[in-house]
Amino acid sequence: MARLDDILQTHDDSDWQHGQPGARTHAVESSLETGHVLVFPELRFVLSEAERRFLDTRYADPATKNISLRGPQALMRGAVGSAEDLVELRAMLIRFRDQATALAQRLFPHYTGKLQVANTSYRPISVEGRETSWRKDDTRLHVDAFPSNPTQGARLLRIFTNVNPGSQPRVWRVGEDFQDFARTFLPRIKRPLPGSGWLLETLHVTKQRRTEFDHLMLGLHDGAKADMAWQRDCPQREVAFAPGTTWVVFSDQVLHAVMSGQFMMEQTFWLSPADQQQPDTSPLHVLERMTGRRLGLA
Repeated sequence: MARLDDILQTHDDSDWQHGQPGARTHAVESSLETGHVLVFPELRFVLSEAERRFLDTRYADPATKNISLRGPQALMRGAVGSAEDLVELRAMLIRFRDQATALAQRLFPHYTGKLQVANTSYRPISVEGRETSWRKDDTRLHVDAFPSNPTQGARLLRIFTNVNPGSQPRVWRVGEDFQDFARTFLPRIKRPLPGSGWLLETLHVTKQRRTEFDHLMLGLHDGAKADMAWQRDCPQREVAFAPGTTWVVFSDQVLHAVMSGQFMMEQTFWLSPADQQQPDTSPLHVLERMTGRRLGLA
């Protein structure tokens, strides 16, 4: 598994799609699955002259922290502006989604036909000074887990790109190996009440059944964010992603915190652990080994 001192794996690609002269990296599933962050300092998402006007917070709904595309129809949420603005902004997000998908297909041929394209987002709001609850405070180290959208064990593969027009990096902290992290917080988590997953789904609190795996991942997420002594003292390092940098990570596995930055694109994919090259590295299988129980759907 990845160590903090070698968690970043840097590649010199400058093109997104297979067949282009700068599209060099191929078949790096093993690096991703063992908890590395794949970094491409020269792989930039180039905005057109017209699109550069969207590097402005006025296009984001103040009530949200990002502008997103959702569902097969790529419905856009969180954006404000004229009808023309919204059409062009949506087209920019679709173009990023398509380039990120082409990148994932090139980097991870083992996942061909298995990746489920999920949300695309544009985050124009500065991280610094954003007021939020402690559970939603992404400046605290965490693994991704979502109260209303259970994954049931599916992986969260995410591609990020810093599109800041100046020199401001996107600064992260990354933390220890997932299993070491789970050893600290897993004993603190009580088992879910029988039938609670069914009830949450029936009442439409969750979009699908919350499994015991989802319950534990939420417990790990919340436990880490609530423990400020652990946040201060746990093994971690700071990394800075300069403008024009793209990075790829399993965000349900790699502990991360977003400390600063503004203007970023992000694409999420879902992947079943069964479709990995090394399924045993998935959080689902790690937690099943640690608990001695099956945690996904029966």
